[in-house]
Amino acid sequence: MAFLNVKACTKNFGGLTAVNKVDFTLKKGELLGLIGPNGAGKTTMFNMISGVYKPTSGEIIYLERYPIHALNTHKICHYGIARTYQVVKPFLNMSILKNTLVGAYFGKRGTLKKEATRIAQEVLEFTGLWDRRDEMASSLNVPSRKRLEIARAMATQPQLLLLDEVMAGLNPSETKKTMGLIRQIQGKGITIIMIEHVMQAVMGLSERIIVLNYGEIIAGGTPKEISSNPEVIKAYLGD
Repeated sequence: MAFLNVKACTKNFGGLTAVNKVDFTLKKGELLGLIGPNGAGKTTMFNMISGVYKPTSGEIIYLERYPIHALNTHKICHYGIARTYQVVKPFLNMSILKNTLVGAYFGKRGTLKKEATRIAQEVLEFTGLWDRRDEMASSLNVPSRKRLEIARAMATQPQLLLLDEVMAGLNPSETKKTMGLIRQIQGKGITIIMIEHVMQAVMGLSERIIVLNYGEIIAGGTPKEISSNPEVIKAYLGD
């Protein structure tokens, strides 16, 4: 069973083709890396999966029966797909707990306050932010804001989590901690697609990697296969 099936997805912005006839499938429980140069179309692909953009053409089928490419973002989230953003934007004038409650309320229709509070507490304990729950989000540094971004997405109770450069700007120690957190998320049975430029992370975490360049897939395979692919080396990795 294909957990997610992206079929010939194309996204045009006027005369610019950001993503061109991209095809790939995702298995349940898999951690898929999505890499490529800046401007390759990676975040545009995330935007189409999460409903921010509608594909110009093509289909995105979830759980083999839901054509989510025509749905709005909130409906896609209700189906169990959540994402983080490369540029984190927490609600700065709200506490860490309230930021996470937003995710808990947004994820499923009809979530009551008691249930949302339980979900938020569980997620903040999981991400290591519970002891800081009453602090304002504005007080957090970049690594902690990225962790809050993950917590807020996790609070929607996703089956599929899209991580957009959650390790950008982190030092080696912070990167290692975040890699550990992502492994724990996958250990919960959550399927993950990860955009990342930190090669230590994407090669260390991904079971399979897809490489985009100029909006098209130029390679796909295991981390070992990708790291030795001449076309990928030329377009992205370097010698």
